[in-house]
Amino acid sequence: MSNQTGFLIEQSAMTKIRIAVQKSGRLNQDSLQILNECGIAIDNGKDQLKANSRNFPLELFYLRNGDIPQYLLDGVVDVAIIGENVLFEKGEGITITEKLNFSKCKVSMAVPKAFKYNSFKDFEGKRIATSYPNTVNKYLKKKGINADLHIINGSVEIAPNIGLADAICDIVSSGSTLFKNNLKEVEVLLKSEAVLAVSPKITAERIKILAKLQFRIKSVLQARQNKYVLMNAPNDKLKEIIAVLPGMRSPTVLPLAEEGWSSVHTVINKDKFWEVIDELKLAGAEGILVCPIEKMVM
Repeated sequence: MSNQTGFLIEQSAMTKIRIAVQKSGRLNQDSLQILNECGIAIDNGKDQLKANSRNFPLELFYLRNGDIPQYLLDGVVDVAIIGENVLFEKGEGITITEKLNFSKCKVSMAVPKAFKYNSFKDFEGKRIATSYPNTVNKYLKKKGINADLHIINGSVEIAPNIGLADAICDIVSSGSTLFKNNLKEVEVLLKSEAVLAVSPKITAERIKILAKLQFRIKSVLQARQNKYVLMNAPNDKLKEIIAVLPGMRSPTVLPLAEEGWSSVHTVINKDKFWEVIDELKLAGAEGILVCPIEKMVM
């Protein structure tokens, strides 16, 4: 038996974690991207519904977004990368273990631009078209509002224009689709992003694999949130420059060949980046170099 044959037999017998991702669309691309950045190589074939990793005990399932919660609840898959909005609508009992900080959107109420909207009470007795009936019903019940729901799968925005509904509830990202259909957003019911969701039926053996996967994902997410910064600093300004830096613990300071100067290395969160850079320049830092971080292990 060849080494390759032996490897394939060993791989087939190995316990693998089964992960679901959206079959197509933006969430599919972002999901595969983060797995790739985690060093997980997927053997993708055209129109495949299932694929395996060559270097990690993982089986990948390509599923319709709306079907994923049921697959998790039934234990057909162990984990999934899915939008919070879908779990809120269909995934009661499913645990979220990690927020992934991509594919952000809102589930919002919208009305025609000519509608004079004052408060949520304006939905009393109105017809609302939506693909998220459970989400809308929860919100209406919370507000004590009675309304008539029309459940539509796709193209919800057209409903007010054809007289089917007075308002809609749907996903909003940029708001351009609402604008094109002469609608305006008036209430945000839910803010959503991609998450790592776990089946209530996952086995103890697969939980161990999940822990390894989560460790890699966290390292990638940390790296995405930070930049590695190097700069030259005159030694007589080092204290002022170091005081500006919000580094992980303390920056690395190395002497330069030119006497009286040092090289300072640190990590800066991207949300504070430009503010910190401006302060560093004022404090005397020169030759500031900014590098992306591939992985960041805490």
